[in-house]
Amino acid sequence: MNQPTIPADVRERIVAVADQLYQEVERERFPTVDQVRRAAKVNMNDASAIMKEWRRAQTAQAAPVAIQVPEAIQQANAAAVATLWQQAQELANESLRAAQAGWEAERGELDAMRQELAEAYETQARELDQVEVRAAAVEQAAQEAAQRAADEIGAVRTELVQALTRAERAEAKADEIERRATDLRTELDHAHREQERLAAAAEADRSRVASVIQERDRLAAEVANLSAKLDTERETHQEQRKISAQEAHRASERLTKAQAERDEGRMVASTAREEAAALRGEIDALRQQLASQQELLRGLTGPKGDGKADRRK
Repeated sequence: MNQPTIPADVRERIVAVADQLYQEVERERFPTVDQVRRAAKVNMNDASAIMKEWRRAQTAQAAPVAIQVPEAIQQANAAAVATLWQQAQELANESLRAAQAGWEAERGELDAMRQELAEAYETQARELDQVEVRAAAVEQAAQEAAQRAADEIGAVRTELVQALTRAERAEAKADEIERRATDLRTELDHAHREQERLAAAAEADRSRVASVIQERDRLAAEVANLSAKLDTERETHQEQRKISAQEAHRASERLTKAQAERDEGRMVASTAREEAAALRGEIDALRQQLASQQELLRGLTGPKGDGKADRRK
């Protein structure tokens, strides 16, 4: 399988971080792939590929291997050939043992790397679950805040409509009282004019004048009563208008507050949706990364026997 090209700056950053972490533990143990990935801020595929090369470079040893007896040695005398061949076999055995030790070390490194990748996979899976739970909680809170704001706005609007209705009724009642007072004043003026006319003819018709005077007094008393009642109604109307104005002002303040809470709820809901979208993007990226890690694990956990046979060959 062809390995994807890794940028040079990413490779250098991974190697530098690996060397730094290796020096921090006084070269007692190799840093894990996940530690290097987090410190270098790269993806798991690049980190695992470069770390494999880096670990191989830390444990690489050169060992010459003699495969066959050279032609010049075969032409020498038998004793010399036997001695040289024995030495060559010993060198070959030493080289074989060195190669086997290197293979065993590489196998141990691969097993350790596979274990590290499995642990990193489990860690990211738990982080993915936590991100999904947090996203669901944020979205639920935003929906609840928006619903509360809508309910509060509806209640405030209902109260405002009721307050305006009461104010309109009080205004209509005050207008009716004003019309009645105007009618009574018109009648009183008419009575005064009639009194003056009758006064002029008092000598001719005293009884009529007395009747007119009595009617005038009655109308004056009624006007006085109506005036007192009008004053009382005016005071009551003014008090009601003041109360209605106060209620309308309080309702307006509550409406303004509810609208602000609604706007805040909308902002929270928008922010929650953006956070949920960002979290979904992170979840998709994590899922893609986990899929790449699983592919890498399948590549690392392939048949061991074939690889060993190829290296021996």
